[in-house]
Amino acid sequence: MAEQPLKGRVALVAGATRGAGRQIAVQLGAAGATVYATGRSSRAGRSEMDRPETIEETAELVTAAGGEGVAVRVDHLVPDQVRDLVRRIDDAHGRLDILVNDIWGGDALTTWHEPVWRQPLDAGLRLLRLAVDTHLVTSHVALPLLIRNPGGLVVEMGDGTTEYNATNYRLSIFYDLAKTAVNRLAFAQARELEPHGCAAVALTPGWLRSEAMLEHFGVTEATWRDATATEPHFVISESPAFVGRAVAALAADPDRARWNGRSTSSGELAQVYGFTDLDGSRPDAWRYVVEVQDAGRPADATGYR
Repeated sequence: MAEQPLKGRVALVAGATRGAGRQIAVQLGAAGATVYATGRSSRAGRSEMDRPETIEETAELVTAAGGEGVAVRVDHLVPDQVRDLVRRIDDAHGRLDILVNDIWGGDALTTWHEPVWRQPLDAGLRLLRLAVDTHLVTSHVALPLLIRNPGGLVVEMGDGTTEYNATNYRLSIFYDLAKTAVNRLAFAQARELEPHGCAAVALTPGWLRSEAMLEHFGVTEATWRDATATEPHFVISESPAFVGRAVAALAADPDRARWNGRSTSSGELAQVYGFTDLDGSRPDAWRYVVEVQDAGRPADATGYR
């Protein structure tokens, strides 16, 4: 079996049903961790997103990868459900070493390219609740367990680095606010966790080849390059495993406290820790976005992966 630097560690990946959250859970499992995979979509019923992926599938993938996967159906907007979850983790292990706040669920609620006065208000406010309130509820309940032992790590998953989001409008006021807020949550929690010897980091993947994105382009993970015929800049895209490996590398770093309060990306962490995507490349998506896509240059990932 491959080296498992996270053997004995306990992780909670909140929002692990699909996409980045699923592969973060799987890669933490591959590194030996016990991973609690939570979400609202289970074999007992789907969430409002109405997609087929389930938390049970994620937990099975974690176990198959070499860890211990535990699926728990949780609505992270309901504090009592989160309290029950954290109590279960405490009773079983007496510790929590890694908390990944990956809850999102706002895709169907996002309206692009419309000013705030033309946005559906109820949908926008629901998006903010799913994207921000869920993270606050989870941290509020889980961090007393995490700080029990020095070395704990919180990863706030978003879209875009703090640097990028500070100067680029994210094409929808509610989406923009949600993704800016998540990065700020990491910054704020870092200050609160530091006295306890723990750290918080904001992390973004690049253009993620999630299940929904692959469906959108009518491709699979094996044929994803076919999508560049209609969206040339998709050439910089990355599999969810890439950001999963980023979280696993960060969690296994004895000096992970050096990242406390920082905003980083899967591409940057790959340069630091040396891991690759499934195809052996290291896509540096946010540098590509700034230097190629936003600069209006023709799509070409040479030198960026």
